[in-house]
Amino acid sequence: MVASGSGNPMFSGWSLKKFNATVINDVWPETFFFTLVATMVALVTKLTSHNLAISSSLLTVLGTVLGLVISFRTSTAYERYQEGRKLWTNITIASRNIAQLIWIHVPFERVDKDKKKITEIQSVIEKKSMINLVQGFSVAVKHFLRSEPGVYYEDLYPLICFLPRYANDHGPATAADMLPLWHASEDDDFPLHTAPPHPQRAMSDGGSISSAAALKDGAGSQFGTVGRSTLASTPTPTLKLKRAKTFDPEAALADIQSHRPLGPARNPPETGFFDYFPIFRIFSWLFHKCSRRLNKRNEQYKKKKGPLSESNVPLEITIYLNAYLDYLLRNGWLVPATASGLLTNISNLQDTMSNLDRIGTTPLPFAYQAHLRMSLWLYLFFLPFQVVQSFGYLTIPGTAFAAFLLLGFLEIGQEIENPFNYDLNDLDLDAFCLSIQRELHEITAHTTPDPSHFVFSSWNQPFAPADRRSAAELTADAEGAYSHADHGDIPPGMLSIRRVLLKNYREVDRMTRHS
Repeated sequence: MVASGSGNPMFSGWSLKKFNATVINDVWPETFFFTLVATMVALVTKLTSHNLAISSSLLTVLGTVLGLVISFRTSTAYERYQEGRKLWTNITIASRNIAQLIWIHVPFERVDKDKKKITEIQSVIEKKSMINLVQGFSVAVKHFLRSEPGVYYEDLYPLICFLPRYANDHGPATAADMLPLWHASEDDDFPLHTAPPHPQRAMSDGGSISSAAALKDGAGSQFGTVGRSTLASTPTPTLKLKRAKTFDPEAALADIQSHRPLGPARNPPETGFFDYFPIFRIFSWLFHKCSRRLNKRNEQYKKKKGPLSESNVPLEITIYLNAYLDYLLRNGWLVPATASGLLTNISNLQDTMSNLDRIGTTPLPFAYQAHLRMSLWLYLFFLPFQVVQSFGYLTIPGTAFAAFLLLGFLEIGQEIENPFNYDLNDLDLDAFCLSIQRELHEITAHTTPDPSHFVFSSWNQPFAPADRRSAAELTADAEGAYSHADHGDIPPGMLSIRRVLLKNYREVDRMTRHS
């Protein structure tokens, strides 16, 4: 993901990352090939007795049709890109709404149906944990769209690790009783039933959890934490840690122990030789095909994994949010209007998730993409034969420019068709999730005071510009009747307030208009 400001991105400074965000690396082999064809046609026609020129009757018609089809292809892909961004905005809005409804409208002081008083700390922990689930929803959606299954990630596991793991709270902890959320993330190398019933932790001098100290007991070689020390000592075979040294947003999450190594929050594929020289990918494919055949006889000795089980983690989170709403309603802690708003926003999260999944799993049909690319190849191949008679040696740069232009637009459409991966031009899902995290913490930092504690202060001038006295001065009179020195013809009270508000309107209307 390449960030661009309001200025022209072409002149805002170049870097290798920004260069890789262009399609030059993807289209230069094809452009080079068609340029070679144009060079051959131009040299043979000009330097020998053979004339390779053909009629250009179809050039205009086919070029126009092909240009329209490529334009439609690119426009369709960009619409999907824009729709994906709008849907992530919907997740942000719904997350804010749910967090505000839970934090402000769910009471802190409560008594359940059994007349048991819920302490203030219990209420705060309960509400903050549910808001953490809301934060975990966006993170789960990010991993779901990137085809990263399970819950064991540095930015997701700390937010949902307190959810129940087994269907029976007091029964045996067996795989048969494991809930889908955790069963789908099972790994034979790190079975969940080997995890301790409670996370082990050690407190540092400052009162924070020390992940290194937590591993000094007998389980140190088996149980991992969110901290970097565990990932460094117990690397995950399939997930490789990629984290900037100066930017560690996962450090802001809870330091909770896990029975298995956690995958990185962001795991983009490495940029290698074949990304800069895609023409050689055919040799890599042949090498892997040959290696697979040579190693096929050893597959019977490999450890067999259990059957793959899939679980929609975002769906599981919304189920718990709906269960929390039902819990509040059963105890009579929510009014119907607030409950309706909470239910609507949870439904919006589910609807948005379904639409994002639709974009990510519904590419354009392969037949359409293959036919369009083969048609473009044929057009570019025969282009120099049709223009060599008119352009001569200029056929070479002309064909190169046409190939770069048309292939570039086709490749752009191919790249942004699914905007949820790790390509440099894809949507920055990590930034969206971090933005939601900051906003949710800002909501929970709100103290929800009564308006009477702040509106009647000397910092508030409610009737400005007509009356610039503060609220404290206006309410100094014990009787509370408003009066103004210019309103001698009317008695103090509401009539005077209406006049000053009308004067406010006229003053604001005059001051905010250009003459």
